[in-house]
Amino acid sequence: MKGKLNLKNIFLLVLIFSSTPLLAKFDFEDHAFPEFITSARALAMGNAYINKVDDSWSAFYNPAGLGSVRKPQFHLLNLHLEVSSGLMDVVGDGPAYKIPENAISSFNKEELKDQLLGYEGKILHSRANLFPNFTMRGLTLGYLYSARNRAVLNFEDSNTLEILERKDHGPVASFNFSTYGGVFKFGATAVYLTRKDLYKSVGPLDEVDIKDSDYQNGSSLQITAGSRLIIPVGFLPTFSAVLRNATSSQFSKINDDQEAPDAIKQTLDLGFSITPQIAKTSRLHVEVNLKDANNSYDTNSKRRLAAGLELDYRRSIFFRAGWGDGWGAGGIGLKSRRFIFDISTYAVDLSREGVREEEDRRWVMAISSGF
Repeated sequence: MKGKLNLKNIFLLVLIFSSTPLLAKFDFEDHAFPEFITSARALAMGNAYINKVDDSWSAFYNPAGLGSVRKPQFHLLNLHLEVSSGLMDVVGDGPAYKIPENAISSFNKEELKDQLLGYEGKILHSRANLFPNFTMRGLTLGYLYSARNRAVLNFEDSNTLEILERKDHGPVASFNFSTYGGVFKFGATAVYLTRKDLYKSVGPLDEVDIKDSDYQNGSSLQITAGSRLIIPVGFLPTFSAVLRNATSSQFSKINDDQEAPDAIKQTLDLGFSITPQIAKTSRLHVEVNLKDANNSYDTNSKRRLAAGLELDYRRSIFFRAGWGDGWGAGGIGLKSRRFIFDISTYAVDLSREGVREEEDRRWVMAISSGF
């Protein structure tokens, strides 16, 4: 009889409405980490980095930082690898000889579903960034590539598998100019960004069948503008502001059978820092940032507040600590003229409205080499 709800229909309605809150929170948390590719150094400082950045990463954090680059550098290898604790738990399950097999299976979506049984609710997150570039004072030219993957077997939603993918790539050009003897710096970055997104929900009895039409695919010219004001006294108090997607650019579709990705929201980041010289060969940098000051992502201000510090010895050995998205961060770094090595940890909050409710801890290794 038409109009009646049978058990199957009731189940489908419950599935639809119960899955909606998860899809709202299971995303790439751009309110506190808005950069197209991230720096392990920055993440160890809670991602409070728009004042400190003084190398090729200025292109993404604050292009005004190019005015502080010391020497030209050409880095063919600029690699960032990142995994979550949840992924490490799943891959590391069982004897050691099984780890390579588990790692390969984690990238196979059908095998991943079975692999997550017993780990319901665990977030699997991985990210790989590449940024070969040439950088000198006032200029960066390079090419970015970033691949992010996330998955969870949602036990609150009848073991529905949620899968997210994001791939970004494109040429990068960034410039800077300084005035008043370097007191005020301004810079801009242009990225012709090609983005491919996947948001897929798979029922507990369904096969993982991902079609080309499931992807969002598009390109957009993204402009980031940044400024920095350094007061030439004492501890060098510094103020910075960074406007992302300054032209409010939208993505244009690449393929007719695929939708364009969602527009990147325009956000304003603000920063303040001091950098006291605490010994002849050591400096301490302390920085506070307010991410998304215009609150485009409608997020609690406590989660958008980032703070970090970095202690460096002879500009070669670095100890870092920070606070971002409500959780602690830290790391160490080694730097020479031709080689940079960083190990960092940070975390994000998986809740949408709360603060320090659902921690997703991540671990980062970054290697940069060139001349």
